[in-house]
Amino acid sequence: MRIVIAPDSFKGCLNATKVALAMQKGARRVFPEAQIDLIPMADGGEGTVEAVLNAVKGRKIEVKAKDPIGRQISAFYGLIENDKTAIIEMAAASGLPLLRAEERNPRITSTQGTGELIRDALDRGVKKILLGIGGSATNDGGAGLAAALGVKLLNSQGEELPPGGAALANLQDIDVSELDSRLAEVQCEVACDVQNPLCGPEGASAVYGPQKGAKPEDIRILDAALLNFGEKLSKLSGTNLLELPGGGAAGGLGAGLVGFLGAKLRPGSQMILDVAKAEEKIKHADLVLSGEGMTDFQTAYGKVPVGVAALAVKYKVPVVVISGAVEGQPDLLGDYGVNCCFSVSEGPGTLEEAFSKGEVQIERTVWRILTVWKLGAESAFRKENY
Repeated sequence: MRIVIAPDSFKGCLNATKVALAMQKGARRVFPEAQIDLIPMADGGEGTVEAVLNAVKGRKIEVKAKDPIGRQISAFYGLIENDKTAIIEMAAASGLPLLRAEERNPRITSTQGTGELIRDALDRGVKKILLGIGGSATNDGGAGLAAALGVKLLNSQGEELPPGGAALANLQDIDVSELDSRLAEVQCEVACDVQNPLCGPEGASAVYGPQKGAKPEDIRILDAALLNFGEKLSKLSGTNLLELPGGGAAGGLGAGLVGFLGAKLRPGSQMILDVAKAEEKIKHADLVLSGEGMTDFQTAYGKVPVGVAALAVKYKVPVVVISGAVEGQPDLLGDYGVNCCFSVSEGPGTLEEAFSKGEVQIERTVWRILTVWKLGAESAFRKENY
């Protein structure tokens, strides 16, 4: 018996590694001799570096960088593939959890710290950067990141703009003459799981601004500022960033990375699966287990279980999704290669109680599922041989 276990985190409860280990524990109760491959997953937000370093050989690098409001903090990223590929999650330096509620203000928050992580990786000689951009506290289109890498964003008087998204309303010129020349030899891929454009009612400011502290008037100001920024960077880069799907991700960082660095936007789960060489493992599996905190109709839009199932369906390997909660029919993801969805919930209780028992409930759910799986296999064997 060969099982691949590739879950996302149960957000607010367990990271992806702990979910995978709990699933493995349940599987071992039924198939103690099974070969089990663990591939903890992530979507580009918090936990991306950890997920990759748990899937492939690498090391974690601690770096001093600025947080979204300019304070010096200890941040991190990962190095894999003989230190030639950097795994960076922007949340480590520019993420929302780094700020208290009263500090959230996308008019002034900056992605400068993420640019500092990239610069440190360049100093170490990387040739490829895999950048997760989930969980941002910013709305500056990547202006801070670009500034940390040598770009000058200037107003009509030729002065450099202050940090933050609101300042982009005064952007007159973008000077890339001092952009770090090493970037020309580095491939940059971005884990981006949304399709929002840079501006407008479905854009970065309107959709994600409120969770970052933006009030209605802030949204109007920030959207206009990003429009000005997008127009000027589109002209400079030769790419229409205003119509780029995913350009509005992470407060416009998706557009900024494409415009400044020529980055490629990719689904986050796909990027992690590629790095972990998951296809080769899934190809030879008898069963794949995945999961997430909540499985519902939104899962179909590129979330981890669907990304995992897309590989499994190529080799006709069954996929079972085990999540904290399932909203919908057990076969709600049947069209995407998922055979069945299960919730780990064992009865009524508070959210806090569910979180406290998460690992045990995951283990027991896998135990139940694989017990039935084993009984079915044994029954089929008996019918074939007697």
